[in-house]
This record gives sequence, C-alpha cells and structure tokens, in this order.
Amino acid sequence: MLNVTIDGRAISVREGTTILGAARQAGVSIPTLCYLKHVSNIGSCRVCAIEVEGRSELVTACNTPVAEGMVVTTDSERVRSSRKTALELILARHGLDSTNYCFSCVKNGACELQTVCREQGVVESPYYVAQPRKAVLDSNPFLRFDPNLCIACQRCVGACNRAARNHTLHTSKRGVRTAIEAPFGENWRATDCENCGNCAQACPTGAITEKRRASYREWETRKVQTTCPHCAVGCQLNLVVKDNRIVDTEGVAGPSNHSMLCVKGRSASFDFVHSPERLRTPLIKNKQTGEFEEASWDEALHYVASNFTRIKQQVGPDALAAFACSRSTNEDVYMLQKMARCAFGTNNVDNCARV
Repeated sequence: MLNVTIDGRAISVREGTTILGAARQAGVSIPTLCYLKHVSNIGSCRVCAIEVEGRSELVTACNTPVAEGMVVTTDSERVRSSRKTALELILARHGLDSTNYCFSCVKNGACELQTVCREQGVVESPYYVAQPRKAVLDSNPFLRFDPNLCIACQRCVGACNRAARNHTLHTSKRGVRTAIEAPFGENWRATDCENCGNCAQACPTGAITEKRRASYREWETRKVQTTCPHCAVGCQLNLVVKDNRIVDTEGVAGPSNHSMLCVKGRSASFDFVHSPERLRTPLIKNKQTGEFEEASWDEALHYVASNFTRIKQQVGPDALAAFACSRSTNEDVYMLQKMARCAFGTNNVDNCARV
C-alpha cells in the first residue's frame, strides 16, 4: 500500500493504482474524455491533467501511477486554465459549424464532451480550425460515423481492439493529425466488423452512433437493467425505454461482460418484445380442425405432463429426451437435466450451446 495526499486528503492505495483511480477512491472528481476503464488510458485529451508536488509539468492522472508520499492537487488555477485550454482546442477540432449543432446531434444530452465542457465552464472555442467537411459513413445497417464530430480520443479503437478483440477500427495520420478509420462506408461487408456497437458505446461524442439513436433523445428515456436473453453468458444491459417501448440497449458493467455486448445482445435482444406476431398465450392444436387454439397455462401444462406420462408408461422412459436451448441460463439447464433424469427417468439430455 502507498500513502498519497490528494487535495489535502491522505489516503492509502495499492501499488500500481493511477492518480485517477486514487482520486476516485478518495471521492475527488477529475474530468476525463479519452479515458475509459479497461479500454483506453492514452492521456491524449489532457483534460485530466493535474499538479504533482515536485514536478514542474502537469501530468495526466489517467495513466500516471501513484508513488509513496505523492502530493497531488487537482483543482488549482493552473489546472483549471490547462483544462479550459484543452477543451477549447478539442472544441475547435470537434467541427462545430454553428452553436446550434449540438441541439440537432443525436447524442445531445448524452455527449460526454458536452457534459465536461459545461462542468468546466467552456461554452465556445476562441480557436478556429479550417478543415473541409468530411463525408459521413452510414452504409452500415447499424452504425454511423461522422468524422466531423470526432475528437480523436481513440476510445472506439480501444473498445474494438483491446476490449472486443475485433481489430477492425484503426488510427491513421493526416499530416500531423490523428484520424480514425471506421469501416462503415459502402464496403462495410468486406470488413471483419461484427456490428457489435461497442465502439459507439465507447464514443464520448456523436461521431460513432447506433442509427436507432435518432429515434430518441436521452431526456425522453428511462433505463431498466436486465440480463441479455440471447445466450447463457448472462451479460448485463440496460433497456432504454421511451413511452413504454424499448428503443435501444446499452451494455452495463456486469461480471461476465464488463459493459461489452455482442451484436445480438445490442441489436437483436428487444425488438421481438413489441412484435405483433409474439405469442401471448399457450396454444394447443385441435386434432379435428388441425388449428391451434388458445388455452390456459393450466390446460397447456396438464396436456404436456399427461402426454409425457402416457409415453413413458406405454413405450418407456428412453422414448423421451430433454433438449436445452442455448439461451437458457445455467440454472435453467440444470433444472431441465434434473427433470429428465429424475422425472422422465432418462439420460437422453442434450444442449445446442456448442454452436
């Protein structure tokens, strides 16, 4: 354990902890933009810069480890001035054509750049960067990339390469500028992009977004945490609800997914909820007409149980088998195999999760 002092607060933290981690442990807020836990800590935005006693330069809190006896100041005049300048330069790079652009952006209200600028009292940039308008890449059915709004924080690259391990997004150089290469143009099918959307969730601005965000704004929604129904991994996600309809999902830091989602969890786990073709009651086929007819749950369960019993008595238990769905949880699959072995009396048990 190392002893450090942050804004006059003495705390002990584990060796290897960054200044940002120590500050958060002490309840001290340090703004960040390019930092994303377990994804990116390149320190490029300079918004988290702070003072360390004995060092002449400001250091980035997100990737500077603490040292024994370190004394840190996070809110001096020099620090505030540095953050303001960094944010003004980022805004100049952000490509705002007018002060009204933020109001039409789909990330308005959920934009981290907007939030940090408001917290730091930055409302405009005194700098002007002449840059041609770049083409928006939106041929991908799920994702859209507007390079004009990119601040080159590289969080999307970290999410794609370091977290999701897809290695689809890359950085490149345009002279002295860092640019993001996103595969969402007309040739998107030729790339190995899995459309998982983790890059969009990592993006702090409206540069990379899920296309369905255009159907809602953050203040119109509420969020309900649940478990993804698509497989048994148990990924945690938030259902984004507008007017009592699910309009989107976002990954939550669950023990098995750490805020990540696959394309199924992000884009195929909720549309069926509002489908008019969804079955809402059990159906039993009428043997005379051949048509399915609505039944109560008691009727349906009695029908299934009585026929299982009849087959077991007439033909034997091995005429029955239990086949578990890969979307079932481990607990549900355990109960199914237990029912097969104890109630059916058979070892005919299988599961499709191996695909």
